[in-house]
Amino acid sequence: MAILVISVAGATARTATAGGIAVSKIMLAAAVALAAIAAPVSFTLTSAGAQTPAAETKAAPKAAKKSARPPTPGQLAARERQRKCAAEWKVAKADGKVDKAMTWPKYWSACNKRLKAG
Repeated sequence: MAILVISVAGATARTATAGGIAVSKIMLAAAVALAAIAAPVSFTLTSAGAQTPAAETKAAPKAAKKSARPPTPGQLAARERQRKCAAEWKVAKADGKVDKAMTWPKYWSACNKRLKAG
């Protein structure tokens, strides 16, 4: 009867039979596979972070946005209405003409409906 001790990440497995040797081989193979997978992943993460500056990673999405489709006429109209309502909101809020319970989303909803209607 052979006794085999394998330590994997702090856990110890003991096998005491000949059939247990097969289990030990599987555990050893799993430990080796885990080490082989973990080492390149950690190396890749550290080396990739060192090679790519933060400015380059942030610039990539902006370049992709430039190739996007132009806004539709409806989207342009909605943006214009939002700008007009925002200007009205700032003036009314500064003059104290806005009810204290009124919030921007409520004001925007009412203003947008008013501008769409007429």
